[in-house]
Amino acid sequence: MITLYGIKNCDTIKKARRWLEAQGIDYRFHDYRVDGLDNTLLQSFISELGWEALLNTRGTTWRKLDESTRSQITDAASAAALMIEMPAIIKTPIALRAG
Repeated sequence: MITLYGIKNCDTIKKARRWLEAQGIDYRFHDYRVDGLDNTLLQSFISELGWEALLNTRGTTWRKLDESTRSQITDAASAAALMIEMPAIIKTPIALRAG
């Protein structure tokens, strides 16, 4: 079973969900806003992908941050703290297959 992580109203998530459904692939959707995002899960994403790859610096959430906040994101710890506080800043989708 695949778990798709993201935020329901994200266009890329919508496309990914449509594609999975069209292919007849069973999946579970984990919405960060509804289901939350714990630090353990986020750290596993960071270990696998790197914090730079996860941080969506092209999205609206990042652009709305003031320059002072943006300049404080310099390492995995500061990026993780921001991602826990604002999950919409995580690039999506992230898909994990169990097993």
